[in-house]
Amino acid sequence: MLDGLNFSDEMDRLDSATRSVVMRHMKEVPVRLGALAADLGLTVKLSSLPTGISGQIERCGEGYEIKINRHETRERQRFTLAHEIAHYLLHQSYIDAVDGGIKDNVLYRSGAPHRIEYEANRLAADLVMPPFKIDDEISKIERELSEAELEVLAHRFGVSKAAMEIRISGR
Repeated sequence: MLDGLNFSDEMDRLDSATRSVVMRHMKEVPVRLGALAADLGLTVKLSSLPTGISGQIERCGEGYEIKINRHETRERQRFTLAHEIAHYLLHQSYIDAVDGGIKDNVLYRSGAPHRIEYEANRLAADLVMPPFKIDDEISKIERELSEAELEVLAHRFGVSKAAMEIRISGR
């Protein structure tokens, strides 16, 4: 829990310089994940990936390249991008050790150890739905969220209603 902001343990694992870059991007909602990736030195491409593959990250020369399946919904693409950024931030040695990098299917499973995917999902949730921004929005409503308010909140953060429900239930 970073400075009482309810972040995942994965956020605490980032070095201070990287955390500073990430936090700077979290000030704006929806978080501009493409700009975050660029600031981290990542190349991002929308690609026609095989059916069932949401995204992948691999080393390309001296850097890393993320491919996002262009045929999925915008909300899905955003979470996938956050998930692949999280792999970069947490699992570079694993990416480098696997021929072709990490390829995540629609359930964000890649054949990597379960712990690695779990960590990437938790950090991805922090990236697309910063806990302090969620808390700010929820504090404006002094009752349980209605379905309509939940939809508006999900749209504001650029995520699916299901992702927002999961995020709020974890508060």
